[in-house]
Amino acid sequence: MPRPLCLIIGHGPGLGAAYAQAFMDAGYDLALLSRSGARFEGRAQPGAEVAASPCDAADPAALSRVLDQVTRDHGPPEVMIYNADLAMFGTLDDLDEAQFEQSWQVAALGLYTAARKPGRAMAARGSGTIIVSGATAATRGQDWTTAFAPAKAAQRILAQSLAKQLGPKGVHVAYILIDGVIDTADTRADFAKGKPDDFFIQPARIADTAVMLTRQDRSAWSFEIDLRPFGETW
Repeated sequence: MPRPLCLIIGHGPGLGAAYAQAFMDAGYDLALLSRSGARFEGRAQPGAEVAASPCDAADPAALSRVLDQVTRDHGPPEVMIYNADLAMFGTLDDLDEAQFEQSWQVAALGLYTAARKPGRAMAARGSGTIIVSGATAATRGQDWTTAFAPAKAAQRILAQSLAKQLGPKGVHVAYILIDGVIDTADTRADFAKGKPDDFFIQPARIADTAVMLTRQDRSAWSFEIDLRPFGETW
């Protein structure tokens, strides 16, 4: 039997790599898109196919071209994970209009473009899963999330619209609201110096949840599921 295809938009170290490994282990081939064109560096399963392509999710024309190429070369994806993000943090004094717009383009416009390509193809065949990596910033703003929070809020409400449009056509759209600091070398250095291991949310466990979402029966689909470390204040 051919392996189904998982398309990950926003592959790279940390969560993107964890998604790739989890879906590889779950029996999927991988199509990986990122600005850098980062390749899969995990444990490949026998017979699995992996393709990695450079792509800027903030550029609708470029993203559309790459999505078309993925479909031509590897067939339509059964799962699409939108993990593209731009950690554009700062206040009004720190960020300009171009940075604000770029944050929105990556979070929301890129998801819209992706939905118009693989999303509509999934709807046409009546099956598929779209998973969006979200954040608590989508539900509340802070002084340092002047650009990030509006972008994630737009992404979240777009995902909800997609779920209502595509769900009746057999496509499961789910939004993972990540409430915590994801454990990577960068976050440990930049956001949480000296914090103990159990302060962080492990990317592999987020990826486990994504796999679980693809296995939900359509009689009991989740749209939004929040994940946080056990000690997180919320």
